Amino acid sequence: MTLFAFALLFAATVAAYMLNRAAAASLARRGERLHSLATFHGGFAALVVLLPVFLVILLWLLFQGPVISALVMGGLPEGVLDGLGKGEVSLIAAEIQSIAAGQVFGTPEPWKLEAAERLVRLRATSGTLLVVTVAALSVVLLFLARRTVAPEFRARHGVERMVLGILVFCSTVAIFTTVGIVLSLIYESWQFFRLVPITEFLFGTNWEPQIPIRADQIAGAGAFGWLPVILGTVVITVIALAVSVPIGLFSAIYLNEFASRRMRAVVKPVLEILAGVPTVVYGFFAVLTVAPALRAAGAEFGIPISPNTALAAGSVMAIMLIPFISSFTDDALAAVPRALRDGSLALGATRGETMLKVLFPAAIPGIVGGILLAVSRAIGETMIVVMAAGLIATMTINPLDSVTTVTVQIVTLLIGDTSFDNPKTLAAFALGMMLFIVTLGINILALRIVRKYRELYD
Repeated sequence: MTLFAFALLFAATVAAYMLNRAAAASLARRGERLHSLATFHGGFAALVVLLPVFLVILLWLLFQGPVISALVMGGLPEGVLDGLGKGEVSLIAAEIQSIAAGQVFGTPEPWKLEAAERLVRLRATSGTLLVVTVAALSVVLLFLARRTVAPEFRARHGVERMVLGILVFCSTVAIFTTVGIVLSLIYESWQFFRLVPITEFLFGTNWEPQIPIRADQIAGAGAFGWLPVILGTVVITVIALAVSVPIGLFSAIYLNEFASRRMRAVVKPVLEILAGVPTVVYGFFAVLTVAPALRAAGAEFGIPISPNTALAAGSVMAIMLIPFISSFTDDALAAVPRALRDGSLALGATRGETMLKVLFPAAIPGIVGGILLAVSRAIGETMIVVMAAGLIATMTINPLDSVTTVTVQIVTLLIGDTSFDNPKTLAAFALGMMLFIVTLGINILALRIVRKYRELYD
């Protein structure tokens, strides 16, 4: 029904545009002097229908689930939820939803089957009401929009105001989304630090978040020192940047200044294809090709190498980062004013000297932006590290050892049936908060570098 409601909205929007545009065009053909073009009259009608109905659909879908769930759980027989905790009630609600979706495991109690049937009925009723509401509201708005067509009506101003409102709304949503993410990280991290001392987390050298999930389960006490995790992230990132930055910069310099047009037309698209390769393919390449090759080379020289190594993950990750650095650097070099290049060559400098002393320093802001993007991709990469570097947090800077990263641990901690008030789960938010702080610091540092060098070439 939701898809049908959106299809109905689309049809009503197109109909509003066509009707008002045709009506305005008819007035113009009769010699009436219109304030706005016929297309603006049509656009005004389309937005008048689209925006309110679309908002109604979004609000309906947003509150439909919680309202129906509350009705279903409120209609359960008396006593079935007595003495149960919040987590157990959530599990019962999830089981009822699974039964309603046709995923029945074992023999559910009769009251669960009745609740699932009621859930299906409520969803069907809600879908029907949504379609009826969309149809009725679209007809009303279409009628009101049609009455606005007149020679003196300022349709263009109305369209511009609504488009401006949409832009402001999108900007506000982006801002509040960022604020919400930060506040959620702060809150969940605070919950974690209530259970685990912050000094242990910041300065601990052991990361073993294996604690009991249930009261009857045997597990270790757990250790939540994040230093091995962030150290593994730094090691892999440094390896990836040490390989990708020189290759990316040199390839961009060659393509921008020294390569022929035919060479550039072939090499640049081929190089940028690497950016479209899925990370899981890089992970397979690392674990099936690079890692065995490193172990074979180590065996030849008598160097012990772990099956999963930071070197394998970092070197393959570097291949993924080369297109970003190369593309940003090439664009930054191409954006340097032609007068700087011509002036340097006119004074007798060679092309190499011009690139090294004039073009490259002038393009530093764009180059830093590309490297910063590569750093962000390296820090946030998960699949390559999982497949090539492993899951064990080791306090080492040896690239031949197995390490793990912050993002891998976040994914690992959030997988499973651990409750959200458990330190093992909350540790993922603490890691996310620290990763956010580290990334923010890198961004601030990069901005300072960009501003410092940009002032020299304004």
